[in-house]
Amino acid sequence: MFRRERSIPLRGSAAALCNNLSVLQQPARNLTHFGVVHGPSAQLLSAAPEGVPLAQRQLHAKEGAGVSPPLITQVHWCVLPFRVLLVLTSHRGIQMYESDGSVMVYWHALDSGDTSSVQAAFSRGISASGHFICVGTWSGRVLVFDIPAKGPNIVLSEELAVHQTPITDIATKPAQGQDTMTDMVTADDSGLLCVWRSGSEFTLLTRIPGFGVPCPSVQLWQGIVAAGYGNGQVRLYEATTGTLHIQINAHARAICALDLAPEVGKLLSAAEDTFVQIWKLSRNPESGSIEVEHCHSECVSDTQVCGARFCDPSGSSFAVTGYDITEILRFSSA
Repeated sequence: MFRRERSIPLRGSAAALCNNLSVLQQPARNLTHFGVVHGPSAQLLSAAPEGVPLAQRQLHAKEGAGVSPPLITQVHWCVLPFRVLLVLTSHRGIQMYESDGSVMVYWHALDSGDTSSVQAAFSRGISASGHFICVGTWSGRVLVFDIPAKGPNIVLSEELAVHQTPITDIATKPAQGQDTMTDMVTADDSGLLCVWRSGSEFTLLTRIPGFGVPCPSVQLWQGIVAAGYGNGQVRLYEATTGTLHIQINAHARAICALDLAPEVGKLLSAAEDTFVQIWKLSRNPESGSIEVEHCHSECVSDTQVCGARFCDPSGSSFAVTGYDITEILRFSSA
C-alpha cells in the first residue's frame, strides 16, 4: 500500500525523543517543511514533492542563564487562523519564530525557581487552538499564549494547573474538523488525559485517569481522543465523557508518536518496536460508536523510531525519523 520514496538527508541524527518530527505542508508553493531536534539545535528542511531538499536552516536554543547549552525538547509548526509560527521548547524556555525560522518573535523563559534540586525544568508538548498556542511544562502546567494577527505582542494569558506530572503532549482538533465541544487534550507522564474547551478562559471538560503508564502522544479528531501509551497500546476514548471505546495492542514496545490525517480519519502510530501502523477511524452512522480498522504496517528495520507524521491531510504519505540515522524516511501510497 505504501512504498519507500527518496529520503531527505539530515546534517545529524534525530535525538531519541518522542514526537521528534514536525511537518508543515504548503500546497500553494508545492513545498513540504520538516523540523527535527538534536541536542541544542533544530534542523528545518524544505523539500519538493520528489523529496529533493531545497533549503536547510539550523536554529539553536536561546542560552538564558546557565553554563551548558540547553537541550531542545521539541519543534512544532503551529497553524493559526491568520499566521503560522514555529515553536521550539527547551530546558530554558519557549521560542516562537516566523514559520521559516528567520525571525524570533517571542521568548518565554521558564521559571526554574519552582524546581527542586533533583528536578530539571523543561517545556514539552505544543499545539495551537484558535488564536492560542499552548505549551506544556515539567511541572504539569500548561501555558496558554494569546497570539496577535501579526507582530510580536504575544501574551501569556492563562496557566492551566491540573496535571501533577510533566506534560508529554498536547493535541487540538484540526482547523477543518467538525464543530465539537472539545478543542484540546493534554497528556502527562502518569497517563492522565485532560480534555478542554478553549476560549477566553479554557474550561476542563473531562479527566481520563491514567493506569500507571506514560502517554507520550495523543490526538483529537471528531470528538475522539486517540492516546498512545508506553506499553504499546492505542486507546480510543469519547472526548466528552472519557468513555473507553476501543483498546488496541498496537505495538510490542512504547509508542513514540501518533498522528492524524483529518480529511479521512487515518491514524498513524509509531513505536520503539520499529513498526509504523496506520489505522482508519470512523463512527458508525447508526449507533455513533467508534470503529477502527487496520490499514498498513511498515517495518523500519534496525531503527529506534522517534518521530512519524503524515505529510498531507489525506494520509497518502508519511515521514519517519529515527535515532542514529541521518535522514528522514519518506513513504507514499502506491
